[in-house]
Amino acid sequence: MKFSRRFFLKSLGLAGLAAISAPAYAIGVEPFRLRIQRYHLTPPRWPKDLKLKAALIADPHICDPWMNLDRVRFIVERTNALKPDIILMLGDYVASHKWQYDPIPPQRWADIFGDLSAPLGTHAILGNHDWWDDREAQVTGKGPTKYGQALINAGIELYQNRAARLEKDGRVFWLAGLDDQIALRPVHRLKRYRWRGLDDLPGTLNQVTDDAPVLLMAHEPDIIGEVPSRVSLTLSGHTHGGQINWFGYKPAFPAKHGKSYAYGHIIETGGTTMARHLSLSIEPRHLVVSGGLGCSIVPVRFGVPPEITVVHLGDNPSAQVA
Repeated sequence: MKFSRRFFLKSLGLAGLAAISAPAYAIGVEPFRLRIQRYHLTPPRWPKDLKLKAALIADPHICDPWMNLDRVRFIVERTNALKPDIILMLGDYVASHKWQYDPIPPQRWADIFGDLSAPLGTHAILGNHDWWDDREAQVTGKGPTKYGQALINAGIELYQNRAARLEKDGRVFWLAGLDDQIALRPVHRLKRYRWRGLDDLPGTLNQVTDDAPVLLMAHEPDIIGEVPSRVSLTLSGHTHGGQINWFGYKPAFPAKHGKSYAYGHIIETGGTTMARHLSLSIEPRHLVVSGGLGCSIVPVRFGVPPEITVVHLGDNPSAQVA
């Protein structure tokens, strides 16, 4: 088959346009989109007749212009319009990257999140950036950090290794939340030579005093390797769904040992470290990783539009995008 010079030049032009337009889309279009990602599931230990609609707000990384206060208001309005039973905020509210205008004071965006509305309330955990960006907290090793305090001031429940007993339609369940798993950076002058997490999974689950189902909020999804089957469902953010998804290839979060916790509803069948060590029976554990709302490191998203994640518990398994 012969190709004309005109065909060659046209193809070259289209290729050049694609090369230019893909980065432009990733910087100027996709970060400003918003979709609703829904999951319908009934994980182990969750009663089929306990219907719970949970809206997940993950990784907004608030900054101007990528996630300014007007966009935060829009996200709050869209979340409220979904009429969830409960709203869960999964961390990383602050943007530490340099690709922004002047930082937005935390109380300003926290007060907007304070307008989130659900019958069972709004509940939050902290992410790694909410620790890394607070210099005083890095020195003291103590929270809730200035970003966590802003959420508390706005009337939002903050969970740092604690569990609370909640009730829906006369049925009880537990909501547990971990502190961040990579909260503290290495600081040699403080004789802290490695990354240090402040999460306490055993201590948190020890607060559960009956056999009601447990939902666990944990910013980084890798914790699923330690979560016991006592937990019905773990809810995480952190990955932004990979942030860049080039037709299935996610360079920021490649699969390790054939497993990827970058995005979606994941059923972990490998068993916990302790279960494998003691040769105990292995039960599947369920994890939902939100694609999140903002950007980290650089303000780019490609193939992973920002999302509000809605989990419908007590429903038949499926995933839907609205």
